[in-house]
Amino acid sequence: MPYLGAHMSVAGGLHLAFAHLRTVGGEALQIFTRNQRQWRAAPVTPTEAQVFRAAWQEAGQPPIVSHDSYLINLASPKPEVAAKSVQALADELERCAVLGIPSLIMHPGAHLGAGVEAGIALVARNLDAAIERAAKAEGVSVLLENTAGQGTTLGGHFAELAGIIAASRHPARLGACFDTCHAFAAGYDLRTPAAYRQTFAEFEGTIGLRRLKFFHLNDAIKGLGSHLDRHTHIGQGEIGLEGFRLLLNDRRFAHHPMVLETPKAADLVEDIENLRVLRGLLRG
Repeated sequence: MPYLGAHMSVAGGLHLAFAHLRTVGGEALQIFTRNQRQWRAAPVTPTEAQVFRAAWQEAGQPPIVSHDSYLINLASPKPEVAAKSVQALADELERCAVLGIPSLIMHPGAHLGAGVEAGIALVARNLDAAIERAAKAEGVSVLLENTAGQGTTLGGHFAELAGIIAASRHPARLGACFDTCHAFAAGYDLRTPAAYRQTFAEFEGTIGLRRLKFFHLNDAIKGLGSHLDRHTHIGQGEIGLEGFRLLLNDRRFAHHPMVLETPKAADLVEDIENLRVLRGLLRG
C-alpha cells in the first residue's frame, strides 16, 4: 500500500520533523530544509546533518523529500530574479545531498507574460544551470510538481512539464510530483473511474508514469478547472472521497509516498484525522 504521511515543520531543528511524523503515525515525509521565504540560507552543518540522519534512521528511514523555496522562479524573464533562482535551487540541491534526501520537489514557475513556450525554455535552461552548479548533488533528483495553472504559472497542463523535461540536458535527473488539488483545479477530474482513467492516461501519454515518484494529497476548496490553489481536508472539498479512493487503490502507485499539505494547527490533530480518513479508503 502507499506510504502515507505529511509535510512537517522543522522549527527548532530539521531532525524534529521525524518526531512530528511519529506523532501522526505517518510513513512518508516532506520538509523545507530552510525557510521557504528567503533567498539565501545557511548551508547544512556537519552536526546538523549527523543529527538529522540519526533521527531518520531511528524513525525507520521513511521516504522523504524536500520542497523548494516559494521564491524560486526559473521561468522569470527578469535576469536578476532568474539568477537568484538558479543559485537558490543549486543551494537547495546541495542541502538535500548533505542530508541524504534523494529528491527535491519544485514548482516550474511563472512566465510573467513572456508566453508558455518562452517560459518552458527558460525553466529548462535555468534548471540545467542549477543542476550543473550543484556539483555535490549528483544523486539528487528534481521532481516537477503540477500546478493549478493560475495566472501565468506553468505546469497546469501535463504537457508543459513534459516540455521542460524534453528541453533539459539532464532528463535522467527529472521526475514528477502529482498534486491532487492542483490537478483538479487545472481541470483534471479524479472523481469517477472514467475521469480518473482519462487523467492518468494523459499523464502517461505526456510525462510518463515512470517519472511519477511522489504525491501530494489535498482536497480542493474550489471547483474543477477553477485554477485556484486552495487546499482543504480529505473528503471535505470538491474532489471528495471517491477520487482519493481511486488513487489510493491504484496498483500502479501501491508503493509511492503520498503526503498531506492540508491546513493544521500545532497539535497536528488535523493530520491525524486526514490520515485516518485516507487509510479508511484503502481496500484490503
